[in-house]
Amino acid sequence: MYNSDKPIKNHISGFLDYCEVEKGLSNNTQVNYQRYLNILKKWLKETNNEGLLPHQLTPEHVWDYRLFLARKYKTKNGKNLAKSTQNYYLVALRALLDYFSDRDITSLPSNKVKLPKDAKKDSVKFLTLEQMQKLLEMPDINTENGLRDRTIMEVLFSTGLRIAELVALNRDQISMKNTDDVFELSITGKGSRTRTIFFSPRAMDWLKKYMEKRTLDTDKALFINYSNSTSDDRRLSVRSIQESIKRYGIMAGLPVEVTPHVLRHTYATDLLAQGVDLRSVQEFLGHKNIATTQIYTHLTNKRLKEIHKKFHGGNSLEK
Repeated sequence: MYNSDKPIKNHISGFLDYCEVEKGLSNNTQVNYQRYLNILKKWLKETNNEGLLPHQLTPEHVWDYRLFLARKYKTKNGKNLAKSTQNYYLVALRALLDYFSDRDITSLPSNKVKLPKDAKKDSVKFLTLEQMQKLLEMPDINTENGLRDRTIMEVLFSTGLRIAELVALNRDQISMKNTDDVFELSITGKGSRTRTIFFSPRAMDWLKKYMEKRTLDTDKALFINYSNSTSDDRRLSVRSIQESIKRYGIMAGLPVEVTPHVLRHTYATDLLAQGVDLRSVQEFLGHKNIATTQIYTHLTNKRLKEIHKKFHGGNSLEK
């Protein structure tokens, strides 16, 4: 180990190169790390610590940075960061400290950066099938945007895709042959892990309707922004899909804020409710670790308890 004479802020570009070349992280992850660490640089500047060297970073500095994230740093709409969002910034700092350790640069161990507990972390939001049907009926399918948005939600519910995975789909990946059968597609998702996703006949039917309206353009992307007619790349953005789905959730009068990830949770909980084992759901979702998939078990356990209480004859016997 050695003491680096280069300030922490000057190590960030090398860290990002390390993420790409040695860790093999996706472009999205690298972009996010850069965005989160830009706030670290902002804190260093505002606290006159721009010259702070890696070995000079103390737990007191980390605590001060946590207070900055929790109380002083504001989002674009002037709000404080949610605890779950603060975690992203702290995870980026941890990754930077792990980089120092890997490079034999003396610094604070990453386990000294504690993550704030989020009471909502274990609260998985999902829709019932009835609520899902209401959501799907919200877009006006007689319009280009409405038909596209209905198709997007059908695909998300059928496949359990992450939003970034959905946005990356190209139209030449989808075959319209044998749409009365389940369509399989191999994709590379988070962490460069490859998995197979499955489109139901229903999802394929909506894709067929959508693609039949795409006869006048040659855009590579599967889902496009119709209003952006002057651009060479009209691929729909993650943000625009998130906003659309949120709006349809409000229109449907649903009790939760609907996001693409809520549809992914709905997909997973529906599979488990139908008796699919946890390992299979892990494969469907592309989770590296089964522990990540286990967030759904308390939901199914609760449902099983309700079923037992309602239907088991022993519950109605006299004491």
